[in-house]
Amino acid sequence: MLWITITRPDFFPGESVFISRLLASGVDIVHLRKPGATAADCARLLDELPADDRRRIVVHDFFELVEPYGLRGIHLNARRSTVPDDYKGHVSRSCHSLEEVKLYKAACDYVFLSPIFDSVSKQGYASAFTDEALKQASSEGIIDRKVVALGGVTPDKISYLRRLGFGGAAMLGCVNNLAVLPEKEQAEALRNISLRL
Repeated sequence: MLWITITRPDFFPGESVFISRLLASGVDIVHLRKPGATAADCARLLDELPADDRRRIVVHDFFELVEPYGLRGIHLNARRSTVPDDYKGHVSRSCHSLEEVKLYKAACDYVFLSPIFDSVSKQGYASAFTDEALKQASSEGIIDRKVVALGGVTPDKISYLRRLGFGGAAMLGCVNNLAVLPEKEQAEALRNISLRL
């Protein structure tokens, strides 16, 4: 099962070190999502990462950073919803309904489906899917290895997601909350998450 993390929307001191620690601790892919930032702001963060780490970064919004930084690929969302004409690499996409998953999944490496659970990081952002709807989507093959669960995903929910057939778990709040912990506590928490995946 893929373990994906999404950056906080803001920048914070030591963020590049934290991203490297995530990748070293078992995170497969980090999504660089900074909706209020500029491409130059994101480039400054990427400049602080080694090339091996940058190859595991998927960028939201600033697709022009992929080639010069050797990034893994691009992520489509409401702000940037089409693949550039000359682009041939990794593509993922945000989906907020099962209909969107059916529409876009085939053209993507994976899609995010959200919000699966009540959000950890966004107050009042509640789950959009009942247990019955998710089980039905799983039985119909809508949820499969190309669908990544997002929204309120915490380590205790991984086994449920695996039973439904999700191909990955994307975490924002529960992982980014670890950034304020001392390094030893961060490492222990990340190890515990990694063991569940």
